[in-house]
Amino acid sequence: MLKNYLKIFVRNLKKNPAYMMINILGLSVGMAASILIFLFIQHELSYDKYHENSDRIYRVSRSFFSQNGEVNLHLGHLAPPFGPLIKSDFSQEIDEVVRVINTEVVLKDEDKVFEEKKLYFSDPEVFKVFSWKMLEGDPLEALSFPDGMVISESMAKKYFGNADPIGKSLELKIGQVSSNMQVRGLMQDIPDNSHFKPDFLVSMELVTDFYGGYEAMMQNFGSNNFGTYILLSEGVDPDNISAQIPAFLNRHINVGDGGTPPASWTNLHLWPITDIHLHSNLDSELEPNSSIEYVYIYAAIAIFILLIACVNFMNLATARSAKRALEVGLRKVMGADRKLLVGQFMSETIIMTFLALVMAFLLAVLTLPFFSDFTGKALSINLLKNPEYLLGMMGLVIIVGVLAGSYPSLFLSGFQPVKVLKGTYKIGSIHEKFRSGLVVGQFAISIVLIVAVLVVVNQLDYMKNKDLGFQKDQVIVLPAFEDFVENFETLKDRYLQHEGIENLALASRVPSGRLLDSQGAKAEVNGELTTMDIRLADIHVSHSFMETFGIQMASGRDFNYQLASDSTEAFLINQSAVRAIGWRSDEDAVGKALHYGNRRGYIVGVVKDFHFESLHQPISPMVFMVPTDRFNSVAFRINKDRSEETIAYLREEWTALKPDFPFNYYAVADRFDQQYEAEERVGTVFGFFAGLAILISVLGLFGLSAYATEQRTKEIGVRKVMGASIGSIVLLLGKDFLKLVLLGFLFAIPIAWYGMNSWLDGFAYSIGVSWAVFLIAGVIAAFIATLTVSSQSIKAAMINPVKAFKVD
Repeated sequence: MLKNYLKIFVRNLKKNPAYMMINILGLSVGMAASILIFLFIQHELSYDKYHENSDRIYRVSRSFFSQNGEVNLHLGHLAPPFGPLIKSDFSQEIDEVVRVINTEVVLKDEDKVFEEKKLYFSDPEVFKVFSWKMLEGDPLEALSFPDGMVISESMAKKYFGNADPIGKSLELKIGQVSSNMQVRGLMQDIPDNSHFKPDFLVSMELVTDFYGGYEAMMQNFGSNNFGTYILLSEGVDPDNISAQIPAFLNRHINVGDGGTPPASWTNLHLWPITDIHLHSNLDSELEPNSSIEYVYIYAAIAIFILLIACVNFMNLATARSAKRALEVGLRKVMGADRKLLVGQFMSETIIMTFLALVMAFLLAVLTLPFFSDFTGKALSINLLKNPEYLLGMMGLVIIVGVLAGSYPSLFLSGFQPVKVLKGTYKIGSIHEKFRSGLVVGQFAISIVLIVAVLVVVNQLDYMKNKDLGFQKDQVIVLPAFEDFVENFETLKDRYLQHEGIENLALASRVPSGRLLDSQGAKAEVNGELTTMDIRLADIHVSHSFMETFGIQMASGRDFNYQLASDSTEAFLINQSAVRAIGWRSDEDAVGKALHYGNRRGYIVGVVKDFHFESLHQPISPMVFMVPTDRFNSVAFRINKDRSEETIAYLREEWTALKPDFPFNYYAVADRFDQQYEAEERVGTVFGFFAGLAILISVLGLFGLSAYATEQRTKEIGVRKVMGASIGSIVLLLGKDFLKLVLLGFLFAIPIAWYGMNSWLDGFAYSIGVSWAVFLIAGVIAAFIATLTVSSQSIKAAMINPVKAFKVD
C-alpha cells in the first residue's frame, strides 16, 4: 500500500512540479524557523537544570517594605550574616549554604594585566552545592586556603597558555589592596545555561578582612552584596522554611528606633535555582537574566509561522482539487472507501512534509551560526548527543503533516463519483469560504508581526532619543581609586586646563546604573520631624556633579565648594522626593531639615526630575550629598569635537597615575542603550520572522493566484475580445484577493493592539500604539499582496485571446 502511495506521489510531482515545490518550500521555511526558535526555547528552559541537585537548590533574596506594606526594593543579594545564620538555625532542613560576591578586579601575571568582571569570592562549599566539574585540584579544599583560587579552563589558557596552572600565582588588585593568589583548582568552563558564570572563584577570606574580620561582618545587616544559595535536605518543603523566616529575622536583627520588628520592614524569599533565569528580574542580580515573556513571544512566533505554512498547503491542495476529482471518482467506482482515500492523501502529505523537514534541517544548520550569534547563545543541533531532537523533528513531521493534510484529505475524499464522472461536480461555497478564511488568517498573522516590528522600533527610538533630563552624551566614566579621590580638587584643576575636558565629578553611582543604596530618613513636615515611610535612594557626589551632567535646578542652589558645611550638612533632592515626602512645592522643600542615615542637615536645593535609571523604571525619589568617601566613579564631560584626542590624553594620565590598572572606560549614552538590548533583539526577531511569515504567505498567494488565473483563462480571452483593457482584467483578478487582505487587516487590529499594549506595559515610560502603525502595516501587506497577484494577473491579461480558446 505504501509503495502505491509513493508511486502516486512521484507521479503527481512530475505532473505538477511547481505546485509541489511551492508547498515543500513553504513548509520547509516554516519548519526551519520553528526548529531554530524551539532550539532557543529549549536552551532558555534548561538553565541550571544540569546541577545534580537542581530541584533542591534555592537562591535567597531580600525585600524591603514601606510602612503601608508595599515592596519598594527587592534584591537578589543578602547581607553577609544571613548565610551562616541560615545554616545554623536551619541545620536540620538545609544541607549546605554558600555565598558568592562579585566584583571587578585587576589580575596580573608578570607582564599580563587584565580587568576581570567575572571573579567571584566564594565560600568553600560552592562545589557541594553546584555541579561544576573540577578538572584538577580538590574541590572541597581549594577555597579553604586564604589565598585559594579556582580558575576556569579558558582563563587558564588566557593567563598561562598550555602550561599547567596549578600552583601558579596571580596578583589580585582591588583598589589599593593587592593580594597574591595561588591557583589551587582548575574547573571546566561554566555551562552557558547558567544564570551566573564565574571565570574565577576566590577564597572568601579577603572579603572577611575587608569587612574588618568575621565578627564585624556578622554584625553587618545593611551591606546586601552576597548571592546566597541553600541546598535543602531531601524531602524538605521550602514553604516550611519560608514560614519560619519572619521569626528568624526578628531573632537576629536588632529592633530599630521605632521599636518595629524587623519582619515588618524586610523579608527573605526562596527562589528555585531553575526559575531564576526566566522569572527573576529583581533590583539586583548577579548577572542579567531573561524573561519568560520572551519565551512565550518566540513560541507564539514559531506556532504562527507553522500555521501560515500549513494554511498554504491546505489552500493549494483544495484549490487544485479539480485536477484530482476524476482520480477520486474512479477510485471510488473501483471500490475504494473514504477511509482508504483519506489514508492516501494523508500519506502524500506526510511524504511532502518529510521532504520539507530534510530541506528545513539543512536550512537550520546553515543559518544556525548566525542565529546563535544573534541570540548570544551557544546553540547546536547535535543529533548524536541529543537524540531527543530527532524525536522532536519526527513529531514535527507528524504534527505538521496531520495539521496541513487533514482538511485537504477529508475534502478530496468527499467527492461524489457520479457528479465527478458526469463533469457536474462543483466545489461548495462552504469550502470556498473556508479557503478564503485561511488566507485571511495568514495575512492577519503577518500584519500582527509587521505591527509588532513597527511598535518595537518606535519604542526603541523613543527610549534612545527621549530627553532624560540631563546631558548623557559625551560623558565617559572611569573607576575612581583612592589616590584620585584624595587629590580630586587638584587633579580637577589640572584636567580642566585641557581643552577637551569640559567638567568632571565623582559619584557613588552615575546615571545608567541602578539606584540600590538607601538609608532611613526623617524630614521636617508641617514643622515636625517625621519618620519617612518612603525609600530615598542616595547618591554620593562631588560638588561638580550636577554641572557635569547638566542637571538643572528646580529651586534653591547647587552644592558650593566654598561652603564647608555643604560637605557635612547639605542635601539636594529631586522633585519626586519633594512629592513623596509631602512638601507643597519645590520652594517649600528648600531649607527644611532632613536626617538621612547618620547625617543631620537641611535641604539646600531641589533638582528637576531626570532619568537616572532606564525607562523600564519610574523616576525614584533621590537624595544627593557630598561625603568624603564611597566614590566609585569619576565622570568626565568631554568636547565632542576633540573626543579621540581627549581620551588619548586621559589614557596617558591614567597610565601615569595607575600603571598597573588597564584603562577601561564606558560612555553613559552607550550604557543607556545597552539596557535596551533585549528589546532590540526582540525587534530584530520580529522583523526577521515577520519577513519569513510574509514570504510564506506570498508563496501561497502566488500559487493561488496562478491557479485562479489558469481557471479563468477562457473568461479572460472573452473579455479581451469584447474590448477589456489589461488594467481592468488585472483589477478583476486581483480585487478578490485584496478583499481577503483587508479582512485580515481588520482581524489583526485588535490582536496587535492588545499584544503590543501588554508589551509596552513593561516600561514605565512608553509610546502609545498609534493608528499610523496599523495603517503602515496594512499598506505594506496590501502592497506585497498586490505585487504577488499582479504578477500573475498581468501575465494572464497579456495572453493572446486565440491561445485562450485553443483546445489542447
